[in-house]
Amino acid sequence: MQIQIQQLMPIPLKDKLLQRSSGIWNQDVSFSPGSFVKIKAPSGTGKTTLVHYLYHIRYDYTGTVLVNNRPWPAYNKNELAAMRQQQISIIFQDLRLFEQLTAVENIDLKRVMQPNPYCTPEKIQEMAAQLNVTHVLQQSSKTLSYGERQRIAIIRALSQPFQWLLMDEPFSHLDEENTRRAAALIAAECKARNAGFILTDLDDDQHFSYDVHYQL
Repeated sequence: MQIQIQQLMPIPLKDKLLQRSSGIWNQDVSFSPGSFVKIKAPSGTGKTTLVHYLYHIRYDYTGTVLVNNRPWPAYNKNELAAMRQQQISIIFQDLRLFEQLTAVENIDLKRVMQPNPYCTPEKIQEMAAQLNVTHVLQQSSKTLSYGERQRIAIIRALSQPFQWLLMDEPFSHLDEENTRRAAALIAAECKARNAGFILTDLDDDQHFSYDVHYQL
């Protein structure tokens, strides 16, 4: 799955962003399938906005986002739904868990969308054990700490098939050990699928062996 951006610019941030240099905004960039991409993004430069453009849930931009050489608006709703179930997954900065559901129910919302789920319940248990959240799976998500919620959101994103994983500050509320565990799991799952990821964050890090770095 090929993702490209051409002269992409958020309309609400245009005047501000044109006053600074960027490796992403107002540039032509092609993200190579299977690559691990880090985008360092200082506050206020449109980090979450970019992730939402790439996932096609926000549209207030000039320029183009191309997916497999087609602009996002060329896809119909059924095609978009299929791509979000099969080809592109996401870890939102605000996580977007349903508070009325348990942690495992939030994961299963993604997992069982497939006629033949990509991950078995046993695989979910295995990932939960790796991220030290087995004990909260049956708890309501509203009772979890933010760090626990973040790890549940990571497992949910990994429970579906994908060729690209989008991540917006995925480790912001995790300590060093839990970040190490989560990064190792994400890297292993991406490599197993020959998938790539695009990670946006505020700072430099050594969580992954990145193939390319950009400054937003």
